[in-house]
This record gives sequence, structure tokens and C-alpha cells, in this order.
Amino acid sequence: MSVGTSSAPGERDVRRAPAPRSPGDPAAPGLDPDDLPDGLVIADEHGRVVCFNAAAERITALPAAQALGQPLEKALPLEDLEGRRWWQLSDPYGGLATRTRQPERNLLLPGGHEVLVTARYVRSGPTGPVQRVVVSLRDTEARRRTERSHAELIATVAHELRSPLTSVKGFTATLLAKWERFTDDQKRLMLETVDADADRVTRLIAELLDISRIDSGRLEVRRQPVDIGAAVGRHIQAYVAAGQPADRFLLRLEQPLPDLWADPDKIDQVLSNLIENAVRHGEGTVTIDITATASPREGEETGTSVTVSDEGPGIPEESMNRVFTRFWRGSKRGGTGLGLYIVKGIVEAHGGTITVGRAPQGGAEFRFTLPVAAPAYLA
Repeated sequence: MSVGTSSAPGERDVRRAPAPRSPGDPAAPGLDPDDLPDGLVIADEHGRVVCFNAAAERITALPAAQALGQPLEKALPLEDLEGRRWWQLSDPYGGLATRTRQPERNLLLPGGHEVLVTARYVRSGPTGPVQRVVVSLRDTEARRRTERSHAELIATVAHELRSPLTSVKGFTATLLAKWERFTDDQKRLMLETVDADADRVTRLIAELLDISRIDSGRLEVRRQPVDIGAAVGRHIQAYVAAGQPADRFLLRLEQPLPDLWADPDKIDQVLSNLIENAVRHGEGTVTIDITATASPREGEETGTSVTVSDEGPGIPEESMNRVFTRFWRGSKRGGTGLGLYIVKGIVEAHGGTITVGRAPQGGAEFRFTLPVAAPAYLA
């Protein structure tokens, strides 16, 4: 598809020229090159730029008015990572007559700005002369952020795995080599430590699997009836049994509540993470409010909201927008920093929302809302 038809320098700015309509489709809308998310540069058969869209301006920091009519190698003075002039190496107009494209590769603009470049050679025939060179430009910043995120994930996982595996290896090797020298109590202590570290590794692997499913959109939600009040009650009872005072928890349950169809295991995971954060990093009373979510239409209910709050120092305002990102940790937080990222992914997989704010008592307040939904076998 040709976007610009001018082939001589100095003609009108064609970067906004609409594409020709397809034959037999007189109503087809035109294409504005500025609507494209990637940089688009087109050179004519003489090697002069006839199209330079807005994204190309942004990526190269070169105004279209200066690029239009210029030789392609001057408008886009690209170099490879070894400092060689790219257009001289690739020679699109004088190279092999069978070439039709250049695969995507990293190249450098003046100043060392790295871009991803793909080129297409439009020929008059299979081995005819080049009529147009169409170049696509992409900024590498988004890809670099993804690569940095993956590198951070690998580094974090390696760090988190090293400690428990070292403990497991050390205790098992010691027990195997010197079993008879230890008392039963010493053996029990070492085996309990190995068991706890094995659980830690298992939790980390489960978190990684959850992240993989969330990022790829493959997190399955198997909806069943969920008694959210009873689920919260079980978590409170577990903390009390572990030594937390019973009066540290306040459960306020509004009645009646709409029927909640959700994945009970995943909702339990959300509750576990939010309540644990409030207990470990908050202070005072941990309050859990369960309420029906009002519908804009009077007399209707759209779902259930759960709010977990504490009376601690809370989360600094400047950190509020990073709470649900990977690896976020508050000043006193431990662990991988992946829990709240997973919580957000689970809630959104249910079609719900989750927010963070400051509780009336001054601590952190997490609130997630789950909409009314059909059970899995009706979805």
C-alpha cells in the first residue's frame, strides 16, 4: 500500500496523505500515517524521503519538514552497534535484486539513541528496481523495561532460593554425616527447619507460576459458591491459634450479601496476603469490612467488597501508585515483593478491582470488589 505518491523533493508534505482505496471498495477510509504507533519513513525510487510520520519525528527528534525531500541516509543516519553506516552496508537501491526486506535489528541514531529498524523494499517486479523503501522504527525503551523486569525477577528468585536451599543442603548433609551424634530434639529442630525452608521454596515456585499465568492471560478462574465471611473467619482463627490476641481482629459483616461465585482457592490467596500484610506490617486492630456493593440502579447489587485496614503508619503517598507493581516493598517489608502484584492479577481475573489508600485510623487500607458472576459451568 502506498502512503505517499510524491517522488520529487520540495513537493507538499505527504506524511498525512491518505492511502489509496482498495479497488472495488470506494468507501474504504484513508490511512493517516500519524495514526500509526510506530515510526514510518518512506523513500521513493530516488532514495528521497516522501513520508515521515509523527512517531518518526518523536523517535528521531527530527521535524518532518526537515526530513521530507532529504536522502534517506541523511534523514536517517543509522549506524550498527559497531559504528558502521547502515545504509552503505545494506545498499537497498544497488544491492541484490532479489532482496525485499531487512529483518528487525538494533541500530543507533546520532547521540547513541537505540532503535529497532525494519525495512521493506517495494519493487516493480520480482527482480525489478526498487520503487520505494518503507522503514519502520520502534523505540527500544519499552523492550528494555521488560528486559530489566525479567532480569530483576531472575535476580530476586535466585536470591530467594539460595537461602533456603543452602539451609536444606547444610542440615541434610550434617544429619547424614553425623546422625548418631545428635539428640532427638536436635534432629527434630533441624528437620523442622528443612521442612519450613522447603515450604518457602514451594511458595516461591507457586508465585512464579502465578505471575507467568497472569502475564500471559492464562490464569484460570473456576467459580464456585464462596462464603467470604467464613473464609475471613478461618484466617483470623489461624492467627489467634498462632498466638495473636483475638481482640486484634475486628470482622464487620454486612447482611444480606449477594451470592458470591468465585475461585475459593484464589480468593483465599488474596485474603491471606492482605491480612498477613496488615498483621506483619501494620499496628493496632486489623479491621475487615465485608459489604455489598451498591449498583447505580436502586435496589440492585453488583457484588461484594472486602476492605482490610490497620492502624499502623500506612503507606507513603509517593508509594501508593507502586504498591501493585512487581518487587515493591515498603521500608519494613521482606519477601519477594510479588504478593500484591499477584493479588491484583487474581482480583482482575475475576473481573474485579482493587485499590489502596489510607485507613480512617491512619494505617493502610486495601479494598477489593468482586462483581456478581455466574458459576464456572454456566460461564
